[in-house]
Amino acid sequence: MRAIIQRVSSARVAIGDEVTGEIGSGLLVLLAVAPSDTDADAQWLAGKIVALRIFEDADGKMNRSVVDAAGGVLVVSQFTLFASTRKGTRPSFNDAAKPEHAIPLYEAFSRFAAAALGRPVATGRFAALMQVALVNDGPVTLIIDSRVRE
Repeated sequence: MRAIIQRVSSARVAIGDEVTGEIGSGLLVLLAVAPSDTDADAQWLAGKIVALRIFEDADGKMNRSVVDAAGGVLVVSQFTLFASTRKGTRPSFNDAAKPEHAIPLYEAFSRFAAAALGRPVATGRFAALMQVALVNDGPVTLIIDSRVRE
């Protein structure tokens, strides 16, 4: 699994006129699933993201997690994170998992993140054409891949 995590002041995802997920201060997680990913990847990544200490403490140092900061989490599927641009100018998405594999893992990741957070997470809708709006706070943007586990 690959995720781009952005610390946000606010974020929302809409499909047409319907807002499917919205948070105030917290984390926007853009999530992609690879064909080799498992529940173990989803659980590890969710735990890692929720525990990231990227929110400021009273001294202005990034020392608090989204749990400590009482922030929200918005999870949006984004298979394009596995795009390959090795050949030509049209990206290939062959490295992204097919929906029958990706959907259950996207849902598992969201459940694991909610459990680690201690409250529900907001989500987009898998495979929908979504409009994502955010106010990046910092800006703070990180990339984490469950296959690298740094």
